[in-house]
Amino acid sequence: MATAECISEPPDEVAARRPARVPNFDPTLGVAVDRDRAGEPMHRLVAVGDSLTHGFQSGAIFNTHLSYPALIARELGIYDRFRHPSYERFGGLPLNLEYVLRELEDRFGDKVSPWELPLAGLRVRDLMDRIEDFWERDAQPEGRFATRNHNLAVYGWDLYDANTRSAEACRQDIEAPTDALFKQLVQNANERAALRVLAPGPEGQQKLSPLQTAAALGADGTVQTPGEGDGIETLIVALGSNNALGAVTELRVCWSARSSYDAPAGKRHYTVWTPAHFREELDMALETVRAIRARHVIFATVPHVTIAPVSRGVGPKLADDPRYFPYYTRPWIGDAQFHPRRHPYISGEQARAIDSAIDLYNDALEDAVRAAREEGRDWYLLDLSGQLDRLAARRYIDDAAARPEWWTPYELPPALAQLRPPPDSRFLASGPDRGRSAGGLFSLDGVHPTTIAYGLMAEEFIGVMKLAGVRFAGGPADSPTQIDFAALLRRDTLISAPPRSLTSVLELLAFLDERYGLLSRLLSRGP
Repeated sequence: MATAECISEPPDEVAARRPARVPNFDPTLGVAVDRDRAGEPMHRLVAVGDSLTHGFQSGAIFNTHLSYPALIARELGIYDRFRHPSYERFGGLPLNLEYVLRELEDRFGDKVSPWELPLAGLRVRDLMDRIEDFWERDAQPEGRFATRNHNLAVYGWDLYDANTRSAEACRQDIEAPTDALFKQLVQNANERAALRVLAPGPEGQQKLSPLQTAAALGADGTVQTPGEGDGIETLIVALGSNNALGAVTELRVCWSARSSYDAPAGKRHYTVWTPAHFREELDMALETVRAIRARHVIFATVPHVTIAPVSRGVGPKLADDPRYFPYYTRPWIGDAQFHPRRHPYISGEQARAIDSAIDLYNDALEDAVRAAREEGRDWYLLDLSGQLDRLAARRYIDDAAARPEWWTPYELPPALAQLRPPPDSRFLASGPDRGRSAGGLFSLDGVHPTTIAYGLMAEEFIGVMKLAGVRFAGGPADSPTQIDFAALLRRDTLISAPPRSLTSVLELLAFLDERYGLLSRLLSRGP
């Protein structure tokens, strides 16, 4: 199908849902299982997910060695054996906003003056041209390993993609580079990034999806009995954000109108899946996951995408639901500037409906984990959605009236809590004299975590793994294991050396979004 139908009104099950979902912070969901398994799995950690697991940051997949699975692997003492893709040049794929901003600051200083704007525009165009040429013509598409990766996440992919798309399909979708004069974003960036995830491995397995590749790793068996037993100790599955993320990156609500997958490319038109269609995708993925020989499986819930600062709430909060603002628009548009006739937005009621849909996604994930545990499978639920809600600055921290009864503030590790100001969920703000003045948990694209926030995710998963009896490098499962946030802070350049001008960050975002449709193209499946 060339185009997909678009339904602007939410389904009844979403429209009728008002209260916020109560998170479930018990990973076992109160169901005990027998964890006694023989042998040592060949692969201690395998992760399947989207951009949050891939390690996406500031508009690009780049620092994969600082993704949360890689940070977990360090604590397990297996980082040198944990295979993950790399994207080593020009700040990664498709366009690293921090890389571009640092280049501009080196050239023009803290602020681009009006007479320097044409030169700055040419500089950005030149950088994008070089980045485009490298990734489309010079980069090796297959990556660095001859054997399968352990981090099998691909940014922009949803449940269906992770269960069906393969290296072979990505190769077929990559078109000949056109070197367009005014559309200088890397062509087929998503497929190029995916090839580095999925192409490594036996030639005959190029038709495997990420979940199917995980099954192949699970079939490797244990060290003591190759080919038999559980080949994976812990499998992480963190998918579903891209079933709703487009609504806030594009500021357009288009509910999925059909669940037919005869032409999956048509799904790209949708920005948010109905819960019924999400459950269909989840059921298909669960069929594959059940066949994976993994000792422990951790499913993560889907965060509320309306909390991410890529869409900024403007105006006084809604009287009948103080969680929400009346409008959500681009982060560079201030309250005084905003006008619904001139600026893109989604309404507060649409944001509430999107969150309600995500709540139903997470109910389905919780139900799936509970059913698996009742069958005797050692599956767990990590409620990332609930944890992000506890960090939501403008929704809950600043507004006591909006807080549900279950809400408590998230306790940051001491190394982060002592920062001034403490990191929060606002868009990153900084200046030449005072450094970072707000934000710190989201990178420059307003969607993906900073390095320290990836560390928080790693700690949450580690907590569940320890509950499952997984042993870390520090000793037995009940011994203390904690990410070294002091060391991680030094590696997080957005926190340790923040951009010198917030205005430059927002002006760059506004320029690139207006010229190239940056947010919708970078933060989805790509151009």
